[in-house]
Amino acid sequence: MRKSLLTLVKNLQVGSRLYHSGSNGPRVLITGGLGQLGTGLARELRKMHGAESVILSDIVKPEEEEIAKGPFVFADVLDFKCLQEIVVNKRIDWIVHFSALLSAVGENNVPLAVRVNIEGLHNVMELSKQYKLKLFVPSTIGAFGPESPRNPTPNICIQRPKTIYGVSKVHAELLGEYYNKRFNLDFRCLRFPGIISYDSHPGGGTTDYAVQIFHDALTTGKHVCYLRPDARLPMMYIDDCLRATIEFMMTPAEKLTTRTYNIHAMSFTPEEIFEEVKKHAPNLEIEYKVDSRQAIADAWPMVFDDSAAREDWSWKENIPVESLVDIMITNLRKVYTENSTAKTD
Repeated sequence: MRKSLLTLVKNLQVGSRLYHSGSNGPRVLITGGLGQLGTGLARELRKMHGAESVILSDIVKPEEEEIAKGPFVFADVLDFKCLQEIVVNKRIDWIVHFSALLSAVGENNVPLAVRVNIEGLHNVMELSKQYKLKLFVPSTIGAFGPESPRNPTPNICIQRPKTIYGVSKVHAELLGEYYNKRFNLDFRCLRFPGIISYDSHPGGGTTDYAVQIFHDALTTGKHVCYLRPDARLPMMYIDDCLRATIEFMMTPAEKLTTRTYNIHAMSFTPEEIFEEVKKHAPNLEIEYKVDSRQAIADAWPMVFDDSAAREDWSWKENIPVESLVDIMITNLRKVYTENSTAKTD
């Protein structure tokens, strides 16, 4: 009897290891999955591991086209039991936690930002600890404050952000590092610059002017910028951002000297990106109407020092600013042409 029980325990242990390793790669749950990064990351991971291996989740209804690409579940990150059922029933190995209120939006509703950005984080972190999942939580240039060195901003320095978004991200970084040391949670975090893409609209971030200017160049011909012309901030094209996330998640844990890394691709000002866009849209005009977002930008890094990421897991960007502008203009022209054709049909 005792021998058969020991055999059963060994079989369960083997089964558990197989469950978490996954013969076809990890099974991934992406929270806040219908945002700028979630759908793109799902697309790339599904190419690698199969459509059924990546479950998008959000609290809004996706387009039918998005549902057709792979599994989607309704998930409120504030509902621990709901998340737990998904993790167990879908046999999740990784959680990529994109649910958050961004900088400008968070300042307009601080209580909601605290709930989503902090309580939601606690739920996914506790689940990841309980079920031994690998957890990715993005951080941001907004995790730094005016006391931080700005040019460049090192990986480890004083932070003290002045927005609830930044405060919540520093909280995530520190709690993740603690859970890694205390409970051996495989927590991983990248501090993203402003992320630029053509297939999503601005979502309430301080760096979103760098997306809006491309839309304005191809529609109204005039961009009204809420930052000063010399407000330099780190930026990155979305393809580099998604690749960095996947490469980082696939890096063996023993290569990581920390659990939170800066990553950098380029830095530019509104004036500089305006001049680059004008090469493709010569009639574009710009007007500066500085608002409260300038104070946020003044407290953020101008250039990220990402030498730790480059040394530890060989991070390197592929897309410089000139290529970014060409990609954005070329693809947005196609989008607007297709939309115009659809309206006339």
